[in-house]
Amino acid sequence: MVELLIGKKGTGKTKALIDKVNNALTVAKGNIVFVSSNGDNMFDIKSKVRMANTADFDIKTYNEFLGFIYGIVSRDYDITNIFVDSIFKIVGNDNLDGFESFLERLETLGNKFNIAFVISVSIDADTAPDYIKKFA
Repeated sequence: MVELLIGKKGTGKTKALIDKVNNALTVAKGNIVFVSSNGDNMFDIKSKVRMANTADFDIKTYNEFLGFIYGIVSRDYDITNIFVDSIFKIVGNDNLDGFESFLERLETLGNKFNIAFVISVSIDADTAPDYIKKFA
């Protein structure tokens, strides 16, 4: 499953994502991972959540980020939830070229390993493409 939290910059997506992360701890039967482009929210996330900071990995494309996610999943088969804050900051741009394919591949990965993904995306909900609205 892939869920997108969409909205313009500054609309509270990160706070909503952090609430979802911390609430998932009460129901998840496996491990939870929080991925961000920096460690800014480290102290807002409960300590049982595994943190992954992409800043040191020079990720520039959706495919590179997908490889990063594959690496996380391959190392831990007990992951049930992966939360991603600000996908556009992680890949270094807000270009949507390749984003639809990324979401489809992520959905396939989630179905195969029974992982729920929640990703915050800074995009206007009114003008977002239909494939993005499908996951919102």
